[in-house]
Amino acid sequence: MALTHLDSSGQARMVDVGAKPDTHRTAVARATVTMSRAAYDAIVQGNVKKGDALGAARIAGVMAAKRTSDLIPLCHPITLTRVEVRCEPVDGRIEIEARVECVGKTGVEMEALTAVSIAALTIYDMVKGMDRGMKIGEVRLVARSGGKSGEWTADDYRHDREG
Repeated sequence: MALTHLDSSGQARMVDVGAKPDTHRTAVARATVTMSRAAYDAIVQGNVKKGDALGAARIAGVMAAKRTSDLIPLCHPITLTRVEVRCEPVDGRIEIEARVECVGKTGVEMEALTAVSIAALTIYDMVKGMDRGMKIGEVRLVARSGGKSGEWTADDYRHDREG
């Protein structure tokens, strides 16, 4: 099997997507930040000294999705049509979800994963004075669509691995 990001001499390269058709593409990624009860309560009550941690995380996630090709060396710059980042407090942790969309020649999985990762890091930065032991985890792609490979969900993957 040929590796798509290596040229014939084994050097890393950006894949040529010029001949691919433009299609509507989406990706959804999730992450969690687990923390102490005091840090969680401060976020929920809006008492974080640095300000609105969840609002800052949402904005940081959107900004990160737009800059993914600057951060991940072989990612194509993509014109995004939608980036939505949600940060929800749930039972002592913050659940982060990003939905990213474009009409283009390549998918937006990396943009969605980058969005949730940077949103999680922003929460850590905003609240680290209260809890340096926070855990960022479960960064994962949960769905994608568009292009030749069509629809995929994490449930499909679990069934394939368990089947």
